[in-house]
Amino acid sequence: MQTTSRLRTGGVLTALLLSCCASVIRAQDDTDSLRRVLAASAPDTTRVNTLNTLAQAYMDVEPDSSISYASQAQRLAEELAFEPGLGEALRIVGTGHMRRQEYGIASSHLQRALALCAKLGDAEKQKKIHFALAHIAEQQSDFPEALKQHLISLKLAEQLGDSAAVVDGRMDIGVVYGHMGEHAKATALLEQVLQAYERTGDSLSIARTCNNLGNVLDDEGRSDEARTYLNRAVALARTLGHPMGEAITLGSLANHYQRLEQFDTALVYNERILALLERIGDPFRLAAASINAGEILTRMKRYDEAEEYLNRGIGYARSVGAKQWLSNAHAGLYDIANAQGEAAKALEQFKLHIAYQDSITNEANTRKAVQVQMQYDFDKKEAATRAEQEKKDALSAEELRRKGLQRNALLGFAVFGIVFAVVDMRRRRRIKQEHARSEALLLNILPEEVAEELKAKGSAEAVHIDQVTVLFTDFKGFTAMSETLSPQELVRDLNECFSAFDHITAKYGIEKIKTIGDAYMAAGGLPTPNTTHATDVIKAAFEMRDFIAVGKARKIAAGLPYFEIRIGIHTGPVVAGIVGVKKFSYDIWGDTVNTASRMESSGEVGQVNISEATYAFVKSEPGLTFTPRGKVQAKGKGEMEMYFVERASSVPAQ
Repeated sequence: MQTTSRLRTGGVLTALLLSCCASVIRAQDDTDSLRRVLAASAPDTTRVNTLNTLAQAYMDVEPDSSISYASQAQRLAEELAFEPGLGEALRIVGTGHMRRQEYGIASSHLQRALALCAKLGDAEKQKKIHFALAHIAEQQSDFPEALKQHLISLKLAEQLGDSAAVVDGRMDIGVVYGHMGEHAKATALLEQVLQAYERTGDSLSIARTCNNLGNVLDDEGRSDEARTYLNRAVALARTLGHPMGEAITLGSLANHYQRLEQFDTALVYNERILALLERIGDPFRLAAASINAGEILTRMKRYDEAEEYLNRGIGYARSVGAKQWLSNAHAGLYDIANAQGEAAKALEQFKLHIAYQDSITNEANTRKAVQVQMQYDFDKKEAATRAEQEKKDALSAEELRRKGLQRNALLGFAVFGIVFAVVDMRRRRRIKQEHARSEALLLNILPEEVAEELKAKGSAEAVHIDQVTVLFTDFKGFTAMSETLSPQELVRDLNECFSAFDHITAKYGIEKIKTIGDAYMAAGGLPTPNTTHATDVIKAAFEMRDFIAVGKARKIAAGLPYFEIRIGIHTGPVVAGIVGVKKFSYDIWGDTVNTASRMESSGEVGQVNISEATYAFVKSEPGLTFTPRGKVQAKGKGEMEMYFVERASSVPAQ
């Protein structure tokens, strides 16, 4: 797989430059103090502000916790009609999802926050939100939009008289010009910024500007000049005793030497970055640096070491939900498997890479692609009809000229009319059949309500749904089976299981969301909300588990390898909508999805593990029994109350 994106080559630099300013490292004493205040506070505006402050404190190192606290603040602020607190909560939730590389849901929250802050006249918050929107646009390579957002942010900084933010804004614009290939503009602007910082003696900002200027020069192919600036940036950061600044600048040097294909040197710098980030304790950037090390080692054909680093990066990326890094890591593992001739493993890794990549695709591009495709299909049919009509007209005219008699001409017109009617009837029948097939395909991909909206408007808006129940399944023994079965046998077994799951979800009115490798995800209560979603999903989970148990027994009897299953369920709010460019899909986002995944990974084989939130919905439901598990450690979530749910002994399997 040949890759040229900066997200793959020198990926660590992209991650580290998420923020060129000093990384905010959470102080344990501060968060402990805030949690004590939170525990003692009443459900008032003070509690909203405390939740927002806690959310901001967790932003850099635990995006899940940050989103969770800010979501609590959002709900309480909405109840209290406390608009300043609501605007800040939406901004933090949006920024948290941006850190998790969930750009669609991030933009949705940030735009809501922007509208509120504009209404309140809070220019400072508007400036921050426009900066975040600019970053999202940069990550999606929409550089004109990034430039627009940075210019708005810069104008607000000028209105506020924030001279430091004005200079920072000009540096951000210079970086975007570099991405757009306008190197002369970028270099001129960054040199002006550097002179401004040198006049004030701001060493850290000088280091940042040297780093960005070095990157622009490196993109332009001016390697020697680039290296001079990058080395100066590293030296300044080290002198200042600023480990994050040093990691950022070392990342640029690692990227520089990768461009020059001096992989030994690039790897040395990358190892220094990893040591610094481990000291800081930043899992998001550790994910990027580990994956970048894997990519360097792959280029050096040191495949075992490369695989170790890529898997380490996957662990870090999963802990913070960084989908782009997960996509990159699986692409790297595909490269290794492909190079070593391991076809089954390569296929598995490629599917995971594509699944993650599809889930982070820009929704705006999706809507545009859908509109373009629909217009193309319409134009194609119209052109075909027009060509057919023109052909018939030509034949008719020739017939008229040949016969040359009015009587025969009239007869010719009559015959033509009959033929055209027959042909047109057949054409309409064929188009109708094609339309029916298209409808069936669309409804197989999207919920009916979403499909109707897409057809009516050419787009489908993302929506917030207050309560849905999300289910995740995962197979134990999948990896072992993949090593013993051929790719065809493995895909056949997966297809058998997932086809059965599809029938079960349809039976209970549950929406299948997607499969990721051997994991299956579905949700009840959407796109049309209902009150039975939690019970419906649990009943479906029982049938899925029973199906796998029957298959296990059958395969044991035949001496064949078999699947076992873990199932996790959680209830809460989500945002639902369409994503994808080449193949659009209906998806859901939010902390509820992450928590449901944790319920699965924290469960046990053959059990249906539910969260406390789901338990609250179904605890009085007849026919169900529950086994409390107490507080169980969930990765990235801390300790959570969980329950195993079962049918009551008197209730037969359906």
